[in-house]
Amino acid sequence: MTDTDTPTDRTDDEQRRIVRERYADIATDSGGCCDPEPDDSDGCCDGTDGTAGDADATARELGYADDEVDAVAGDANLGLGCGNPQAIADLDPGEAVLDLGSGAGFDCFLAADAVGPEGRVVGVDMTPDMVEKARENAGANDAANVEFRLGEIEHLPVPDASVDVVISNCVVNLSPDKPQVFREAFRALRPGGRLAIADVVQTAPFPPDVTRDPDSLSACVAGAATVDALERMLAEAGFEAVDIAPKDDSERFIREWADDYDPSDYLVSAIIEARKPE
Repeated sequence: MTDTDTPTDRTDDEQRRIVRERYADIATDSGGCCDPEPDDSDGCCDGTDGTAGDADATARELGYADDEVDAVAGDANLGLGCGNPQAIADLDPGEAVLDLGSGAGFDCFLAADAVGPEGRVVGVDMTPDMVEKARENAGANDAANVEFRLGEIEHLPVPDASVDVVISNCVVNLSPDKPQVFREAFRALRPGGRLAIADVVQTAPFPPDVTRDPDSLSACVAGAATVDALERMLAEAGFEAVDIAPKDDSERFIREWADDYDPSDYLVSAIIEARKPE
C-alpha cells in the first residue's frame, strides 16, 4: 500500500458518484452548504466563532479579503474551500485561467475581474447542477469573459496549451486519480504556465473508519494525499518549481469538518504551486 492508497474496495466511478451526489445536493439547496440548518453538511463550512451559516464569514476565514467577498453577486459563494487560490495566482490582465472544480463560480468571477475583458476564464465541474448554478451566476455578475463547462478534472474539456494559469480550491483531493489531474493540468497549460491551488494534505495516517466513510471522502478529508506524494505526482507530470506550503492556521476551520473526530489531527490546508517549463 502506498501513501496515496486507502483500504477500501471503492471504485473510481463510485468515488465520483459519491462526490457528485454531495455537491449536487449543495447546488440545489438554496442555502448552499452554509444553510443555518444544514442537512448532513459537516465538512464543508461549519465555521468557527459564530460564523456557522454565513458563507461570507467562512470565505473571510479561508483568506478572502472583504473586497473579494463583496465583489461577487448572486449565490456564487457557497462557503466551500480550504484557502484562497486568488491570493497566490498573481493573475495579470489578458491571461487565460482554468478553474478545476469551479462549483458555483466564486473563484472564476474573481479571476475574471483580475484578468479583465481581454482575458478569459473557464470553469470545469463534473456536477451538472453546479454548472447550471454557475451559469446563472455568470448572468448576475455580467461575466462575459467566463465560461463554465461540464467535465471531469481528470479529462479536461480544453485544448492543449490553451491557458496561462490553473487554479483550484480544495478539489483535487476529491479525485480518485490525482496523477491524471496533474497530467491534464500540465497538458492544458502553455509553456511557462503555472499551477496555483489551495488544497488539503494528509499529515498523519487516517483510521480505517475514516477512509471507508463516504462522507469523509466527499467532505475533503479521506481523499487527501501527503506532501511527498503530491510532490512526486507533480514532478512526474512534468512540473518544475514545485512548492507545497502547509498552513498551520487552517486547523481552526478544519477541525469543524466532522462531529465525531477531529480532521485536523490528519489534515492541513496547503498552498500548492508549480510551473510548466518554457
